Amino acid sequence: MPSPYRAIFATPGALAFSAAGFLGRMPLSMMGVGIVVMMSQLTGRYSIAGALSATLALSAAVLGPQISRMVDRHGQRRVLRPALLASGAAVAGLLVSARQGAPDWVFFVFTACAGCIPSVGAMTRARWAAIHEGAPERLHTAYAFESIVDELCFIVGPIVSIGLSTAWFPEAGPLLAGVFLVIGVLWLTAQRATEPPVHPRDAHTPGSALRSPGLQVLVATFVAMGAIFGSVDVVTVAFADERGNKAASSLVLAVYALGSCLAGAVFGLLRLKGEPSRRWVLGVCAMTVSMIPLQLAGNLATLAVSLFVAGLAIAPTMVTTMALVEAHVPRTKLTEGMSWTGTGLAVGVALGLSASGWMVDEYGAGAAYAVPAVAGVLAVVIAFLGYRRLRGPVPTREGQDDGHIHDQGGARVA
Repeated sequence: MPSPYRAIFATPGALAFSAAGFLGRMPLSMMGVGIVVMMSQLTGRYSIAGALSATLALSAAVLGPQISRMVDRHGQRRVLRPALLASGAAVAGLLVSARQGAPDWVFFVFTACAGCIPSVGAMTRARWAAIHEGAPERLHTAYAFESIVDELCFIVGPIVSIGLSTAWFPEAGPLLAGVFLVIGVLWLTAQRATEPPVHPRDAHTPGSALRSPGLQVLVATFVAMGAIFGSVDVVTVAFADERGNKAASSLVLAVYALGSCLAGAVFGLLRLKGEPSRRWVLGVCAMTVSMIPLQLAGNLATLAVSLFVAGLAIAPTMVTTMALVEAHVPRTKLTEGMSWTGTGLAVGVALGLSASGWMVDEYGAGAAYAVPAVAGVLAVVIAFLGYRRLRGPVPTREGQDDGHIHDQGGARVA
């Protein structure tokens, strides 16, 4: 392991909570696709399967920041375990009702309740921020490592979930995702030494973290970026299906995530100077430009290469985003602020799924790659319009304006 990564794990407990975070995040990539496979096999209806997957994403988008806000006020252990109980019970109810052939409305009730799944990625990043407060270089590397973990989940998770549900029994994928969630959250919350401290009640400013102008820009841009990810997934599956090799779509999408994973690993080793807001805008632009080759792909091999290149821009942009969230959100609302970016992505993914599905049906997969390209242009427009907000004064830990701009991980530059 390169020395910067070795350095962040020198802190006692860092490896353990990171491993727990990996297990707890696996459902992020397994549950939605697992529900689609399960319901399509048990009911033969892709419409209900897709609607339930979208319901889960939107429910998590709404409930996730609220859970994270409670975490900031009361601590991870006190909030995550009750949330885990509620989410786990809802997932179990969905699996049983699906097996028993319950009415459709029952599926939607359980799926909506399952959306209170804790944002484990935000919890682990909050722990890194607490451990490496005042050490921007190490925090930069830690955020890069978290991005690598995210991509590993999306490389491994869908393959495992789909494989189990098709080869074993329909509920196997969502069931294993639930098991990962239980183990990950219980293991994470058992580690009290690295849990971020709870701030005194009078230190919490009223209102949501989303009141931060900088966070508003990041979340709005993430909606457009989520539309890129959601539409690329759908169109790539359709593209492979049109060429008679639908199964290959999972490998092509794994290459997309692999590009991001490798870029994140390298980015974590760099010690970049200058304003993180400027690097962030460049990253959003790079993601948009990388959508152009997709319009020209004529076969799966060309598409895989194009997606690998496109993936290279993802992790660096995500890493810089987390640094900007850490800079623009008061310390007392940090976990909530990080969860709001996930909410933006979830909403964007749902929009991208819908728009790209319609485009595939109407014009074919090749033309449907215009959807992520348009979403990328929208992301660039939002990023440029909001650039001043990201460069402007940011809150201190108490939520007051200090007139400085924070660099990676919270370091200030003039």
